Amino acid sequence: MNVFEAISGRRSIRKFKKEDVSDELIRKVVNAGIWAPSAGNVQAWEVVIVQDEEKRRKISEAAYMRDFIAEAPVVMVSCANMERSSAVYSERGTDLYCIQDAACATQNMLLAAYALGLGTCWVGSFDEELLRDLIDLPNTLKPVALVPMGYPDEKPYPPTRREPEEFIHMEKFD
Repeated sequence: MNVFEAISGRRSIRKFKKEDVSDELIRKVVNAGIWAPSAGNVQAWEVVIVQDEEKRRKISEAAYMRDFIAEAPVVMVSCANMERSSAVYSERGTDLYCIQDAACATQNMLLAAYALGLGTCWVGSFDEELLRDLIDLPNTLKPVALVPMGYPDEKPYPPTRREPEEFIHMEKFD
C-alpha cells in the first residue's frame, strides 16, 4: 500500500471485531509514530497502551459514553510531553510544539494501523482529569487523543471533503 492509498483509504472505525491485536502489531503501529516530524527532533510525546477490559470501559465513560472505545481491544492514549518540549522551547514548547509532536505521531500511527489491516478512530473529546486519574498521568503530560484500535467490523463510506480551491490561498489570505 502506498502512502496516498493509506491517506485516502483510512476511515474512522467505531465497530471492531472481538479479536485481540498482537503485541507485535501494536509495536509496529507505535514505531510508526517515532518517525513523525517533531519540533527540533525532541519527540515530545508519549503513548499509553490500554488493553484491560475494565480500564477501557472506564476510558469510554471518560469519553462521554462512547461505547465503541470500550469495545476496541486496544486503546492508545496519545500524550504531549510538555516538560520535555518546554526544556528546549520554553512556553511555546509547552503550549504548542509538544501538541504538534503528539498529533503528528498519532497521525502516523493511524496510517500505519490502516496499512496493517487495523481500524482506528481519533477521539479528542474526553474528560481530561478523569482520564488522567484512570491511567495515572503525571501533570507533565497532556492527553491529546484517544485512539481505539482493532480489526474493523465495518467499512464506512468516504466522508465528503472540501475542494482545494476552498482553502488554498496564494501569497496572502484572500
